[in-house]
Amino acid sequence: MNNLHKVVLASDCGIFISSYDDISTALGASIGRRLILSEAELGPAFFDLRTGLAGELIQKFVNYRIQTGIIIATPEAHGERFAELAREHATHPMVRFVRSMADAMKWMNE
Repeated sequence: MNNLHKVVLASDCGIFISSYDDISTALGASIGRRLILSEAELGPAFFDLRTGLAGELIQKFVNYRIQTGIIIATPEAHGERFAELAREHATHPMVRFVRSMADAMKWMNE
């Protein structure tokens, strides 16, 4: 079965993650489906790991078992700690950092 029809693109739903409240909105739009977030849908607080926003998003989507692809073409551009987080989640089964939409779709259709 082709799983691509069950993928929610954040850009198509007006999802933008800039605060903790936005995570709940994204969860609601994604229940029973998968989510793809691109760098354009992530506010500056997401990339500042001291805010905890990235960790909270990852934990919530893992807890709710919503497969989430986060497209960041060059994680290194957001600092070494962020790049480390992206590397750690490059093969995660639920929340994965990928470098392109093609990579996200390939992973979600496996």
